[in-house]
This record gives sequence, C-alpha cells and structure tokens, in this order.
Amino acid sequence: MTIRVALAGAGAFGIKHLDGIRNIDGVEVVSLISRDLDKTKEVASKYGIGHVTTDLADSLAMKEVDAVILCTPTQMHAEQTLACLKAGKHVQVEIPLADSLKGTEDVVALQKQTGLVAMCGHTRRFNPSHQYVHNKIKAGEFNIQQMDVQTYFFRRTNTNALGQPRSWTDHLLWHHAAHTVDLFAFQAGSPIVQANAIQGPIHPKLGIAMDMSIQLKTASGAICTLSLSFNNDGPLGTYFRYIGDTATYLARYDDLFTGKEEQIDVSQVAVSMNGIELQDREFFAAIREGREPNSSVAQVFNCYQVLHQLEQQLKA
Repeated sequence: MTIRVALAGAGAFGIKHLDGIRNIDGVEVVSLISRDLDKTKEVASKYGIGHVTTDLADSLAMKEVDAVILCTPTQMHAEQTLACLKAGKHVQVEIPLADSLKGTEDVVALQKQTGLVAMCGHTRRFNPSHQYVHNKIKAGEFNIQQMDVQTYFFRRTNTNALGQPRSWTDHLLWHHAAHTVDLFAFQAGSPIVQANAIQGPIHPKLGIAMDMSIQLKTASGAICTLSLSFNNDGPLGTYFRYIGDTATYLARYDDLFTGKEEQIDVSQVAVSMNGIELQDREFFAAIREGREPNSSVAQVFNCYQVLHQLEQQLKA
C-alpha cells in the first residue's frame, strides 16, 4: 500500500524531508501546508505535490491522508500533533515535541489512547555516526563514561538554517539541548537522574539566553557536559565526544572519528547517510508494521521531563 502524507512547513527542514521521502518507495506526499501560499505553491510544483493550503485543518480533512509530518515552528508542535492524532492520522513532529512539559504530557496521553504511530524527530538517534556507536554499545563493546557536546551557532538575528528571516524564535533549551539530552540517555541506556543548567545574559531583542551550559548524569553513572551558544562566530553545528571504557569517538554530523582523529567508515551502517531520510524510513516502517517506532513520543518523554526541570532551575 502507498502511504499518503501531508507535510506542514515548507521551510529549510520541510525540504530536507521532501528530499528524503523521494528515496523511499511506497510513500507519496499529497498535501503541502505552509503559511506563505505563493512559496508553498512553488515548492509543491517542484516536488509534484497536488494539494496546497495554508491551513493544516484542510489537509487533516482529506480522507486519503494517512500520515502527517510537522516541520512547523516549535510553539505549534504540541497543538498540531494533538490535532493530527484527533483526526486519526499518524504523525511525526520535528524536534522538539513541545515547548512545555504539559504539551508533552498531552501528546503522550493521546497517542496512548489512539494507538496511532506518533514519533518525534530526534535525528541524532538515526545519524549513521551515532548508530555506529549505538551498535558498539548494544554489542557490549563500548560503554559511555562521559559525553562532551558543543552545540554552536551564530544566530544573533532571527534566521533559519538557510539564513532566511524567521517568523518565530528558536530556543537553546527546548530545541537544541533536546537533541543531546535524549541522545545521551538513549546511548547510555539509562535514564537521566541529575541535571543542572546555567545560562548567560538574555538577548535584549530576542528575549532568550544566547549561551547555556548543562550537566547531566544517568542512573548508570555516565556524565555529560553540554555547551550551547548562538553567539559563536566560527564553525557551526554540534560536535560530540564520546569517552568510554574501550574507545573515544568524535561525531561531527554524519562523520565519525576515533579520539586520534582517524576517520571511521560509517557508510555501511544504514541504507542511507541522511539522518532525516532514515528517520522518515522508520516512521513509515512503523506504520506498515503496526509497531512503536524508535523515537516514539513515549520514548522521548523523559527528555522533556529533564528539560522542564532545567527550565525551573533557570527561572529560579
């Protein structure tokens, strides 16, 4: 059967999903939703998508739509995910699942009630570099003692990944820290039991902290130090150092190195080197097989509990 998909958000990340879906058999994007109709029509014609709208409700009303992928602003994620589930559609929402604990709890509860596939785009679980390390852990060949992570951007103005102006404000804690908080617990195979955070000055116009430092500890004893910045005028992105009992690994996006900077070939870890495509493949496979996907809303719930605790600390 062909899985028919509606995709909301035709910005930088929506296009990454459209490119990934092109490589997946038995999936067709039938509806594209975004706030600027002309731009949306332009993207839809490029990808051969028949239906275009600025209102998610229009797409949810389409009987032929089986599943929805949400690449919309963070502040809309929980509400839109709930709308998809209420409409009987499977849903994958880009990270973060919500920008509050309440939003996360509501989504997890409704997913349980409906039994539909609902997953969150915690892409680091799917990147071949991190999958390689995960496979070593599962095989009993490597255990994490410490993770050191740097998430650095130069974003003193409100722009997206393509450098275009944004209609919403990004967030170091609820968006960028979510990647590492979830990945650390996932790779350690153990829940986070201790978490501390401090932040730098609040930006006068954006109203958010531009620098942040987070410490985490799992029940198994592994620790993580995460440094985040929107002020970094240098190489952008997230760099992971895994320090373990048998090796050290450095992950830079989809590239992986030993602690001595020797590159590790991860091209055979999965069917693609594209983490977004692998994430989408898991979503569609879970729908077909009627199972819980990796990165389901229930699996990532602990991450948002930790983010909530950290937010309370920062407010105090």
